[in-house]
Amino acid sequence: MTTTPEQPEPSRPDATQEVHLPDGDPAPAGGTTAARQDRTGPRGGRRWGDIGIAAVLAAVLASGGTWAVTQGSADGSTDTVATTQGTAADTAPSGASTTGSPASMGAPQDWSTIAAEVGPSVVSIEVANQQGVGAGSGVVWDTDGHIVTNAHVVEGAQQVRVVFADGRAYPAEIAGTDAASDLAVLTVTNPPAELKPIRVGDDSQLKVGDPVMAIGNPLGLSGTVTTGIVSALDRPVTTRAPQEGNPFQPGSTPPQEVVTNAIQTSAAINPGNSGGALVNASGELVGINSSIASLPAAGQSQAGSIGIGFAIPAGEVQLIADQLITSGKAEHAFLGVYLDDGSAEVDGATMTGALVRQVEPDSPASAAGLQEGDLIVGMDGENVPSATALVGQVRERGAGDKVAVDYIRDGQQKQTTVTLATRPDEG
Repeated sequence: MTTTPEQPEPSRPDATQEVHLPDGDPAPAGGTTAARQDRTGPRGGRRWGDIGIAAVLAAVLASGGTWAVTQGSADGSTDTVATTQGTAADTAPSGASTTGSPASMGAPQDWSTIAAEVGPSVVSIEVANQQGVGAGSGVVWDTDGHIVTNAHVVEGAQQVRVVFADGRAYPAEIAGTDAASDLAVLTVTNPPAELKPIRVGDDSQLKVGDPVMAIGNPLGLSGTVTTGIVSALDRPVTTRAPQEGNPFQPGSTPPQEVVTNAIQTSAAINPGNSGGALVNASGELVGINSSIASLPAAGQSQAGSIGIGFAIPAGEVQLIADQLITSGKAEHAFLGVYLDDGSAEVDGATMTGALVRQVEPDSPASAAGLQEGDLIVGMDGENVPSATALVGQVRERGAGDKVAVDYIRDGQQKQTTVTLATRPDEG
């Protein structure tokens, strides 16, 4: 959804809590590290793509051992860097491969059986670079040795090692990363023959209240299982994206930001859970755990779980992972508008949404008849209460997808069909 760089715009201080990435912290927490507060965005409106859009939540990544996430301290522990507020990026997820429904039908869950089934499909990831070591989690994607994890888990990695549930460890190479979605794929060197890929479920079938299980490597404790429920769906969450090089080096490029229409869960997510599995009651992957919320606290950049964790939906994971495996890079959907939060009156009621500040010529939005001043309030029947939410909706779709866009113009609600395109700088 981005084409050209925009001019910087200060972030809006409207987040009510911090969101952290559950990145690896194999050692006990040591000192703390100051959070970077860099962000960019266009003046007079935000363009979804490479523009920062005011976030509902500021998210903190949850993986370890990389430049943007951790920095070694004197006692050998890793210090997590809090992420920024705001967001940018247009991604694209389509349908995930699926089987069955996660609904529990009210019956008690046999979590021990599900844990035994899914455990071999979840791995620990150890990362080393010039700054030290860190840890995260990942899932076995196929029998060819591909492992899916968060991009921030392996950011800046010089060496990567994958440790399977049975304790066997193998070196791995990074097959591809996508900063816009915070997803990455590793390739295990000479993988074992008996790999067990995780079964991918249909996250669109999830309902609030459905039971879920998180499996990963929090605080270096591999194979840790926690359970909870789906607390919310389509939760717009922003996290700082990975970047190449050392973000602490003078003159370096400020970090990007990632926006995800996330699955919110009450299952405990802690540093090191990043890249691990969130599965439904059938043992199917419905999300990749990526960030956690924590209340701001003086003198620390990241706390433990407070029962608010976030996962990248499996449909988006499927779309991005398949592209990274095929070509080492991912393409993202593009709408072609500058956005801001806005509201409008309709039949005496106030509706909030994504206010169109500008429409790019020859863009999908332009072709569909969207205009400056339109307030987008829905996409494919899903509410769009903010600019960030609209970015998240586009991320869940791929180039070429047709979407029904509900908008308000001159006090009347209308609908148009938009065919999303490939982001111009990626086509």
